[in-house]
Parts: sequence; C-alpha cells; structure tokens
Amino acid sequence: MASEEQPNSLKPPPPAPAPPSLPHYPELIMAAIESLNDKNGSNKSSISKHIEGTYGTLPAAHSTLLSHHLNKMKASGQLVMVKNNYLKPDPNAPPRRGRGRPPKPKAALPTDTVVSPPRPRGRPPKARDPLAPAPPPKMTATSSSSGRKRGRPPKAAKASPAPPPVVEDGR
Repeated sequence: MASEEQPNSLKPPPPAPAPPSLPHYPELIMAAIESLNDKNGSNKSSISKHIEGTYGTLPAAHSTLLSHHLNKMKASGQLVMVKNNYLKPDPNAPPRRGRGRPPKPKAALPTDTVVSPPRPRGRPPKARDPLAPAPPPKMTATSSSSGRKRGRPPKAAKASPAPPPVVEDGR
C-alpha cells in the first residue's frame, strides 16, 4: 500500500514557468535613458514605456520598482533630476554637497609645530595646595551619616480598624 498514488485533488499544482530573466533595474534605467537620448532628460513615463517596449513581460510591481530605483539612483548621484526629467550626471560638474553648513577650512600648520592633545571633557580639578594636609578619606555610598536609606521612604501600611465585637443573643 506504500505505492498508492494520491488522488488528483491532493496533488500540488505544477510549478509556474520561470519568467525570462531581466537585467537589474538600474541597468534597465540607464539603458533606457541612453537609448532615448533626449538632451533635456527622460521622464519616468517615457523610461517605463521604453522598458515595457523592449522587455515585453515585466513584474506586476513594475511601476513601484521603477520609482524605487529611480529615487535610489537619484539619491546616490547616479542620476540627476532636472524639471521632472532624469539625466546622467555631467562628469565635469562639481561634486554634490551634503546637507547643512559646510565645515570651515582649517589653516595649514607649519611642519615643525607640535600639536598638543585635546583637553579632557568636564570641569578641571581644583588646584591643590602642596602645604595643606591631606583631605580625609571619602565616605562610601553605602554608609550614611543619619542611618537612613537614600530616597523617599516607603508608605506606611494603614492600620485596619478592629472588627466590631460580636454580640451574642441569649435566645
């Protein structure tokens, strides 16, 4: 009975045919921008139409993937966006500056100058008088002078009133 076959209703469905492999989206986008070759750049819809025309079958989430990769490439500097059009960056353009104020330029120091280490953080210690006697040893945190613990004392337990005496009837 071990060689019995399962009924048709319990068989798993046949695997779906694998879609033809697409190049990665950044490669698709760069190829589309190069082939469209517009001097003002290519917008998202023209890039999408070119990719759809070149590669017939695309994933269902094509528009989401395209938007994600366009934004990622724009943020990393692989693409430049001008008036809603994506362009390849000009190789002669100056590098992009990050957010915020640029750091001040540091003056060059002469070669024979010795740089001292940076000051330690915090308040500097008080100067000691060499003729003064040694200070008494510090008390540890566990012992205290009043004998009480540190912090707010716990609430005192409320005393519950005594129950009323039970009066027995002589009946």
